[in-house]
Amino acid sequence: MIPYRTRNILNKLAVIGLVLLVAAAVVIFCWFLWLNRYVIYTRTGAQLDFSLSPELSQGQAVQPDKPLTEIDIYYNEGDNMILPDSVELQQLSGFYITGEMLQTQFAQVQQTVAGLSADTPIMLDVKNIRGEFYYSTKLGKNASAIDPEQMDALIAELKQGNRYLIARMPALRDYWFGLENVNCGVFNPNRLSLWMDDQRCYWLNPQSQGTLSHLIQIVTELQEKGFNEVVFTDFCLPNTTAIYFEGDRTQAINAAAETLAKACAKNGFTLSFLNSANGFVLPQGRTRLYLENVSAAQAAGTVEESGIENAYSRMVFLTDLMDTRFDEFSVIRPIKITE
Repeated sequence: MIPYRTRNILNKLAVIGLVLLVAAAVVIFCWFLWLNRYVIYTRTGAQLDFSLSPELSQGQAVQPDKPLTEIDIYYNEGDNMILPDSVELQQLSGFYITGEMLQTQFAQVQQTVAGLSADTPIMLDVKNIRGEFYYSTKLGKNASAIDPEQMDALIAELKQGNRYLIARMPALRDYWFGLENVNCGVFNPNRLSLWMDDQRCYWLNPQSQGTLSHLIQIVTELQEKGFNEVVFTDFCLPNTTAIYFEGDRTQAINAAAETLAKACAKNGFTLSFLNSANGFVLPQGRTRLYLENVSAAQAAGTVEESGIENAYSRMVFLTDLMDTRFDEFSVIRPIKITE
């Protein structure tokens, strides 16, 4: 028989051991939560990156969602529906100005566009993949590398010349909006944190009403600024299995494009999409499909095989090639900066 004093000591040791075990379990659990901040999911798998700052970490504790201004989307599906392409789109032949040009050669860009003829279409990058705007806006943060007031002045100057202005911007790739509106983002498979790509950007869910409302607000603001067309880049879902997503991805992208086109592509305004995912269907109406990395030899075949009605004006090639075989179609080339 174990003496009472010995049993008392053993009971105390057992209690202490149990407490230590529970404490160890809590510490391990917290450690795993902390470690999740440094997990990056890429197309090749998961890896740890301890160089990530807390601000950009994979499992960052996000702030509560800010209330979004929801925009109701109305459209008529009856037999008397007035299609938004009632005014035929015209063929384009113009120039584009990248965000890099605006950051490093703003004065030269301003000087160059001033010498272009009034009927020259001009495409401007207006937002980067982090969700930072180049012009003055109430919808998000401004990029520090570009003075928004100078950008506003450039846009106003271009509109005074009555030019056809095209705004180009990432659609579903937006770090800041994803961070501040978590429910609109694309999640990791564990659904505990937002998925982050290899450039440390969050992606938005095309099935989210908040995502669509945000994009409609931006398009509306750009239209008020004087733009005639908006081109959405990154209008797709990340090409990876390391995300949680319900439903068919292609159907989700096509449904979002259809909703946005019905809401925005009207009253003479055009909504377009750049190199969207495989299976993408260009919505009917005042919409265009922009294509990059197509050779001049492939241009005619690409247009012919597209099946897009009025493809000569609704398909636009973005190229830095001066090959005249592009000139038969709509084409936008990088502007040549005057030194």
